[in-house]
Amino acid sequence: MPAGSGSAPRQSSAARREPDAAFVLDVRSLGRRPGTMREVHRTVSTVTRIGLDLVGVPVGADVVLDLQQQAVSEGVLVTGTVTAPIEGECSRCLEPFTDEVNVRITELFAYPDSTTEQTTDDDDSYRMVDDTIDLEPVIIDVIGIELPLQPLCTPDCAGLCAECGVRMAIAGSDHSHEILDPRWAGLAKFATASPGSGSPDEGAATAADQSAELASNRTEEK
Repeated sequence: MPAGSGSAPRQSSAARREPDAAFVLDVRSLGRRPGTMREVHRTVSTVTRIGLDLVGVPVGADVVLDLQQQAVSEGVLVTGTVTAPIEGECSRCLEPFTDEVNVRITELFAYPDSTTEQTTDDDDSYRMVDDTIDLEPVIIDVIGIELPLQPLCTPDCAGLCAECGVRMAIAGSDHSHEILDPRWAGLAKFATASPGSGSPDEGAATAADQSAELASNRTEEK
């Protein structure tokens, strides 16, 4: 279903294009005879980017259409698949990646003055214009729904190290940082400043030696 586009923009979009070219399909051959079918196999290069902020189909990408058009009482039913390459940025590690999206579409394009056109809002159904249907809004909608809001380069991407920012895929599983509890930070300073073992006997012996040396110096002065 449409995602916010009105019928007026679709009419002008179809009017600007040649029938049966790019994303525009000419359906005159169906003759409005219910049950008549026609297959469409086409590759279209995109002129604008299609997708979301972090991932989408880039400009100039080849979009492959494998579709079937079928005339029904209220319009033309289009079914089939759309395949396109995508480029994006991983939401965890911020690295670029490429992939492919494959979506299935099933949309009815209503005939002018049909019951469907008269009883539905522009945002609830697609319309035919001058015996043509414009697939671009449909493709934009279905690809936008299919793409993830938080894309990943791989399903198990470990992201970035919270301490130094390095990619965990590069750093390895043994990458870590020694985190000192801030409550013991003051004691760590004393430990760094005292090279000895901290033994009480050692401290007492050192003090005695210093006292003896001081007494000897005083005797010599006399």
